[in-house]
Amino acid sequence: MTTIDTPSTDTAPACHGSAHGDGPHGYSGDKEAHLKRLRRIEGQIRGLQRMVDEDVYCIDILTQVSASTKALQSFALSLLEEHLRHCVAAAAAAEDGGEELNAKVTEASAAIARLLRT
Repeated sequence: MTTIDTPSTDTAPACHGSAHGDGPHGYSGDKEAHLKRLRRIEGQIRGLQRMVDEDVYCIDILTQVSASTKALQSFALSLLEEHLRHCVAAAAAAEDGGEELNAKVTEASAAIARLLRT
């Protein structure tokens, strides 16, 4: 099983300078659409459980695993784009945003690196 490195809320730079990254975040405007998408992915994972429970042919299960993985990757890229457009852009526009901008770029780069490792 692969573990995912996630920054803690105590050390991750906040979207608006808040110590804990309290919203609104870049994805906030499309929150309901994101939740709907995640519920669909959750359904795909439940489908995988059913397939294993019902002894479905392994290649068919692997095909569904691939589809679920692609759906999660697509969701992650969408969130990354929103982070760049919202949080990084806000840091770039801030008068004293030099340090915050550098932190946001570093944070985004680390997130991209994690996505590429998966």
